[in-house]
Amino acid sequence: MGFIEIKTTIPGPRSLDLWKKRKDAVPNGISTNIPIGVSEASGALIRDMDGNCFIDLAGGIGTLNVGHLPPGIVEVLKEQLDCFIHPVFPVTMYESYIQLAEKLNRLVPGTFPKKTIFLNSGAEGVENAIKIARRFTGRPGIISFERSFHGRTFMTMSLTGKVKDFKQGFGPMATDVYKVPYPYPYRDEQTTDEELLNSFHRLFQTTVDPRDVAAIMMEPVQGEGGLVVPSATFVKGVRKLCDQFGIVFIADEVQTGFARTGKLFAMEHFDVEADITVLSKSIAAGIPLAAVTGKADIMDSPKQKELGTTLGGSPLGCIAGLKVLEMIEKENLTDRANLIGQQIKKRLAHSSSFIGEIRGIGAMIGIEIVKDKDTMEPYPEMVKDIVKKCYENGVIILTAGAYGNVIRLLPPLVITDAELSEALAVLESVLSGLEKEGNC
Repeated sequence: MGFIEIKTTIPGPRSLDLWKKRKDAVPNGISTNIPIGVSEASGALIRDMDGNCFIDLAGGIGTLNVGHLPPGIVEVLKEQLDCFIHPVFPVTMYESYIQLAEKLNRLVPGTFPKKTIFLNSGAEGVENAIKIARRFTGRPGIISFERSFHGRTFMTMSLTGKVKDFKQGFGPMATDVYKVPYPYPYRDEQTTDEELLNSFHRLFQTTVDPRDVAAIMMEPVQGEGGLVVPSATFVKGVRKLCDQFGIVFIADEVQTGFARTGKLFAMEHFDVEADITVLSKSIAAGIPLAAVTGKADIMDSPKQKELGTTLGGSPLGCIAGLKVLEMIEKENLTDRANLIGQQIKKRLAHSSSFIGEIRGIGAMIGIEIVKDKDTMEPYPEMVKDIVKKCYENGVIILTAGAYGNVIRLLPPLVITDAELSEALAVLESVLSGLEKEGNC
């Protein structure tokens, strides 16, 4: 007997009723990709309000690396609730905040003294990383990359390298933000790393003096941008530029952190140490929490009260964060991520002529869907159909990419081989069916 159980049409009647209430109560701007109402979830399985059971390959967009409802984390959260909820760290201290900061200071890549501040979300983490870099350097300029995604606040929208769905109609954006190309080997294999790195020098010659640039903000693997992986040569080249001009290198590890890529942090794949690392999503198994960890002298540059947040670094988030790191180590989830990625790539490698490329590292996998492998014309319409047919048959997946034509797979790292195999069988069947139809 499989894990998927489909008892109604999808969405079922109770989910449809919730969807109607949602439309009346929640603004249009908040998207919900899969139209089901969740009643319970565990590991990599989700059961909806109508009794249907799904295998989750979306993983909360990278938030659920240790799965839904991990028992050890539920236990420590209940214990914390019996003590206190949130006395607010800027008012009084509590031990878990310090313990998690100490832990991240040891684990985040970098052979130098570090310090950590806790916040609420990835976007807030990025905002504070920018504040700290500007205060440390005394410079205004920030460089980010085309196709990047860093959040939906005004500064993080300004850093984001995609207009549609994120920035259109919300201007003006923050000033002193500049964009450079990010590698995309599948679509731009003729452009060398040297040429891409030269784009920085062109920027410095024509647009901004490097002595006015505070930081370069980089995702070590682009998530929303299409699961695109740069070369070690490129990442090391960015590090060298930062060293040359006294620019702070900020790694946005919000989606790539906490074992997702087969390393605890994705920057380890490139043997590069960022000056500041931004963390969130899977840091606390779904409890809102973000961290900014960086060189102690950089982190200490703001004066007292120039950094702060009322709800950030809550005891619930910090205690969950400590348990997440313990789970990753005890259950060896970095190795598990690599095995999951290998199984996905092997299983789907020849499943459809519409697959232009399967890429990614660890269990952070992108499948680029194209109309024709020679022209590489994006096929976002098919991707939408794939997502719909998958959830109708019990598998939850997401999309990504500048053209909306990439299937994004971020399964919980605790997914079993049997669950993964069943989910991939559904995806294979959907791809095969569309292959036969030849269109959407």
